[in-house]
Amino acid sequence: MQSKISLSKKYITSPLNYTGGKHKLLPQILPLFPKKIETFVDLFCGGCNVGVNVNAERIICNDNNEKLIGFFNYMKNIDYKAFSSQLDEIIEDFHLSNTTKNGYSFYGCNSSDGLASYNREHFLALRENFNSLQSEDSYYFAKLYILIVYAFNNQIRFNSKGFYNLPVGKRDFNEHMAKKLEIFMNNIGKIEFTSEDFREFKTENLTDNDFVYADPPYLITCASYNELDGWNENNEMDLLKMLDKLNEQNVKFALSNVLSAKGKTNNILVNWLNKNPEYQCHHLNFDYKNSNYHKADKINKADEVLITNY
Repeated sequence: MQSKISLSKKYITSPLNYTGGKHKLLPQILPLFPKKIETFVDLFCGGCNVGVNVNAERIICNDNNEKLIGFFNYMKNIDYKAFSSQLDEIIEDFHLSNTTKNGYSFYGCNSSDGLASYNREHFLALRENFNSLQSEDSYYFAKLYILIVYAFNNQIRFNSKGFYNLPVGKRDFNEHMAKKLEIFMNNIGKIEFTSEDFREFKTENLTDNDFVYADPPYLITCASYNELDGWNENNEMDLLKMLDKLNEQNVKFALSNVLSAKGKTNNILVNWLNKNPEYQCHHLNFDYKNSNYHKADKINKADEVLITNY
């Protein structure tokens, strides 16, 4: 069935441009969630766009990226003004641009071309400093956030050695980003952040008043989150088995995924749906146009869906 789009509400935006983030899909996804939720679990929270906007008595956001969860826990436990002060100090110490204060011309740049030509050397110095840290000191997550803000496409990515490895981007920590960060930090106080493999997450105590949302890496796409750890068919089948088990417990769930994209079909998912005709498949309408992986291909447009057991 085609989902109904509700644009009446303004949603909180994550300060992270996490690949596959669901912010632009929230008007279609959230109205399909249960109206009353006691415990909400997001198994693959990513940038936390869903968790920060969901209405539930208890909210648990889980992701197997320990640095990501560490970052969220740090933001949860520090005052925005204190965190903002750390950010300003890092920007100044590493001589990064501050267009809110000085504008673009001060750095010999303009808005259309961006700030990469000025920031590149300073960004690489900060990246090297961050990657050399032996422990998570009081500035660790502030440095990580500045790297994300000044990086290409404002994304978070680490290589197999655990080093942040994105190149410099075109923008800096401007007024819009600061406001987005402040609003996000002011709304994550009640969220519990955990970092576990989804298979290790304990669901035995969940009841029919609880709700599990799963937004895994998509098996048939090649986005950056599917390159390092390599989400594979075994992972896909393990997740679907977990959802079936939740269904047997009478726990409501919703799964974000794609049935087809770029000429490929997720046969595992299609077969699972065919075996479970009681599950509802809601077809969504969206392209990740801000992703560097997006290709204009109307013929092979992704069939993105939300699958529910209610």
